[in-house]
Amino acid sequence: MSDDQTWRAPGSNENDAGAGAVGGQRPDAQPPVPPLPRYGEYAPQTPPAAPQYGGYPQGGYQQPGYPQGGYQQPGYPPPGYGWQQPNATPGAQPGWAPPPKPGLIPLRPLAFGTLIGAPFQALRRNPRITVGAALLLQGVPTIVVSVLITAGVAFLFQRIANAEAGEQDAITAGAIGGSIVLGVLSIVISTVFSAVLQGVIVSEVARETLGDKLTFRALWRFVRGRVGTLIGYTFLFALAWLLAIALVVGVVVALAALGGPAGVVGAVLAGFVGGLGLIAVAVWINTKLAIVPSAIVIERLPLGAAIVRAWRLTNRNFWRTFGVIALIWLIVYAVTQIITVPFSFVGGMLGGIFAPTSLSTQDPSSFSAVVAGQLGITLVSSIVGAIIGAIGSVVQTAAVALIYIDLRMRKEGLDLELVRFVEARQTGQDLPDPFTQPAPAAPAAPSTPWPGA
Repeated sequence: MSDDQTWRAPGSNENDAGAGAVGGQRPDAQPPVPPLPRYGEYAPQTPPAAPQYGGYPQGGYQQPGYPQGGYQQPGYPPPGYGWQQPNATPGAQPGWAPPPKPGLIPLRPLAFGTLIGAPFQALRRNPRITVGAALLLQGVPTIVVSVLITAGVAFLFQRIANAEAGEQDAITAGAIGGSIVLGVLSIVISTVFSAVLQGVIVSEVARETLGDKLTFRALWRFVRGRVGTLIGYTFLFALAWLLAIALVVGVVVALAALGGPAGVVGAVLAGFVGGLGLIAVAVWINTKLAIVPSAIVIERLPLGAAIVRAWRLTNRNFWRTFGVIALIWLIVYAVTQIITVPFSFVGGMLGGIFAPTSLSTQDPSSFSAVVAGQLGITLVSSIVGAIIGAIGSVVQTAAVALIYIDLRMRKEGLDLELVRFVEARQTGQDLPDPFTQPAPAAPAAPSTPWPGA
């Protein structure tokens, strides 16, 4: 018989027993500190052993062939599995590793508030690109177009006022034609430069998500090959809506031309129903295709593939996408009106202040002074509106780009690809662009075996 009278639990190692040792462990022994997990991963940890009494687990008798603690559903970690803070109390709730945020947004699916606030933060993170590109690519062309249109309209009105009675009709028709040409020219210039600005801002938001802060020249390398596709999509989209509006107007005019009460009633009903239908279809189509420019620039897709891509990504996310776009538009519109409305109000008062008798007198110089004052105020208001509108377009484009990134995070796990890219870049590895990587294929559904197989 041994002289050692120390009681040990059945199954414990006799060599580990000693003064102050219980269950083979010293009371001052510290559990090993588990390594910190990366975002999206579990860190393995051995759960603390259950106290033993009399050779059986504390939970009672365990039937052979079944796992300890009951049935464990496949695909889920066992109880106690996960990362805990170092020196944490055994059995406490597992810790949580927050997603990294290398740049503009955290690399996880975005909340609604983040989608609203992040576009405004994009202005502050790199104002030389965002505000500078807006003023250069949209503000300056809009100001130039406004000056040309204002000067052209003033010249045409001056010719009409100074024309003789026999030439009034011909000069008026020429003035109307010239105004239409100026309007079309302004639309073309604005469309081209707006498409280019859209591509630059989309690329800037994508690179800011990864923490990059590029120059305009570096961003232009990303956009240069996609400008033609962007411009083509913008013109085709505008042309499709012009044809839809022309179709509704043509139906209304045709019904009105029939004459009689039936024709008038039909024209009114067609105009009312057609107008409401166009508004509903415009909201639906514009929301479904809002992220097409982002797919064209970021994924470098051709036009047809980008349209199909945008349509699939917005499936089951229509109202969330529409809500973000509509709220951002309302904010930008309200700010623009607060700044530009005072100029229009002052312009309406100038005629009554400087030429109060211009409408009752026969002196043409008085009327010319009123027109010149109105045109001057209109020009100043257009310049201020162009600057504010350019900055507002940056916010709206950034919001749409973030919606595109958020949809890919939710549906394709893009956030894990971005985290992997950022971590590899920190270790000096060179990985391909994570935005252009194809989405992982969905796993095939397991086949159900025959009974008795």
